[in-house]
Amino acid sequence: MRIKLLATAAVAFLASFTVHAQTPAFVSNDIDAYIKKGMADWKIPGLAIAIVKDGQVVMMKGYGVRDIKTNAPVNENTLFMIASNSKLFTATALAQLEYNKQLSLDDKITQYFPDFRLYDSTTTQLVTIRDMLSHHLGTKTFQGDFTFWNSNLSRGEIMDKMQLLKPVAGFRNSFGYCNSCFLTAGEIIPKVTGKPWEVYVYDSLVVPLNMQNTHTLGYGMEQIPNASKPYTTAFTGEIKEIPYDHVDNLAPAGSLLSNVKDLSQWLITQLDSGRYEGRQVLPWKVLQRTRDLNTIIGSRSSRNGLMHFNGYGLGVFEADYDGKQVFWHTGGAFGFVTNTCFVPEERLGITILTNQDNQEFFELLRYQVLDAYLQQPFVNKSEQAVTGFLQKEEKTNSAIRALQARVKGNAPPLPLQSYTGTYENILYGPVVIEIAGNALQVVFKGHNTLKASLQYLDNDEWLLTYNNIAFGIFPTRFMMKNGKVNGITIKANDFVEYDPYIFTKKN
Repeated sequence: MRIKLLATAAVAFLASFTVHAQTPAFVSNDIDAYIKKGMADWKIPGLAIAIVKDGQVVMMKGYGVRDIKTNAPVNENTLFMIASNSKLFTATALAQLEYNKQLSLDDKITQYFPDFRLYDSTTTQLVTIRDMLSHHLGTKTFQGDFTFWNSNLSRGEIMDKMQLLKPVAGFRNSFGYCNSCFLTAGEIIPKVTGKPWEVYVYDSLVVPLNMQNTHTLGYGMEQIPNASKPYTTAFTGEIKEIPYDHVDNLAPAGSLLSNVKDLSQWLITQLDSGRYEGRQVLPWKVLQRTRDLNTIIGSRSSRNGLMHFNGYGLGVFEADYDGKQVFWHTGGAFGFVTNTCFVPEERLGITILTNQDNQEFFELLRYQVLDAYLQQPFVNKSEQAVTGFLQKEEKTNSAIRALQARVKGNAPPLPLQSYTGTYENILYGPVVIEIAGNALQVVFKGHNTLKASLQYLDNDEWLLTYNNIAFGIFPTRFMMKNGKVNGITIKANDFVEYDPYIFTKKN
């Protein structure tokens, strides 16, 4: 018995030594200092990271704070909005239903929603679940999201408005990242199972993977213990707390709340062909289905020549990187940017969650860890990028300060009353412009609490400032016809949507 125990101990020691030997020096010795310096440079209050390798968690740790007022620390259980990292859960659930022969990913959307319409009638007739999960509509990236994100629209109302999204490219010819597409695909789940998306995903994925602190909906996040607050430095350069996003109406595209402990279990399952703790939670064919390349994004060398091809499967990006196949996704909600990444050939998984949305460090850290495991020479990616980022940010913020300095109480060309009234955009719907003190105020009727002040500058230009700073600060102009106001252009942060909206004044 004693000999057997000694032998077992020796095997355990050797196994431990092997794991340690396989852990790059950057991860075992340097990553703490790298993260702390990066968080300071990029003004990130809190960050959590988990790294899994060969079926084991080799690092799981929180840094900084989840609340800058109370200094409550981030740990492995701290909840973040993981936003679009939710998409692979949606795609996996639908691939699982296909495996169970409850649907086909090549089923037409109109099979489940006969009244569903897109801008083009041919696309309406042809579009499938797989098209929706692959961003195939030909619309621009984020097109329509200012209308949908944080809005008071229901899921069904968002789907109805998709017929107003005019494509800029041919159907199935290009990649245009589309949150409403994922919503539409996810809404097929209740048609097939009788369960809402949030219940089916929880029952079929979250519970079997023992993700005990993961929530499929974000409503009430402010009341959940150990949930991080959201922060931004956008438009001011200073860390500011902002309101929580409310995007449960887009749930299949991005409503999950999770932490690095639970996501490490998701990654272990991805890296072990669908197995978790010895149980086959997901059939291997389901995972394969989500990883099959459906959309080509690029085929030009990037990342210093380490990446040559990249594309999109179902809810996951994929590329070659230093000769390995890498799968990943990022997630962005106001106040949070996050990522998950797995490299099956290396049995390596990484997840990084942060609570400040105006930074690149969360992705630079991921590539730093990837490089370490793939034995690339160390180059400090954060130091390479931060100077240029801060210079660009200061240029933007300086321009905003210059605009704000032009607010001097000047009188606009027409009385304030001439600018008031209801304005309408065919996609968004109505906004109301009203007098507020010595300025104007825009009330966004498609959102429950969103407003913006309009302060007159000079030369017919106004300064638009949202009450939620994450939406931004922008110069704008009213449109005139025959000496009367007949419209206004309204822009929001590119984080939400790239193109401005034109609102026409109603008589």
